[in-house]
Amino acid sequence: MNLNHFASMDPHLLVGLLNTELRNHCISLEDLVKTHHIDSAQLIEKMTAANYFYQAEQNQFR
Repeated sequence: MNLNHFASMDPHLLVGLLNTELRNHCISLEDLVKTHHIDSAQLIEKMTAANYFYQAEQNQFR
């Protein structure tokens, strides 16, 4: 999955892509950002602005 252009994606679509990637391929948010070479702070800021917050216990955004 190519998340390089996440900053321009609709956050409501992006949340599904992120959660799929977290469920199927990445053991944590840290793993996801390292794997896809994306800026963690920018991703969290974008998702927070859309009222999605990373839940480490479930390894997903909600």
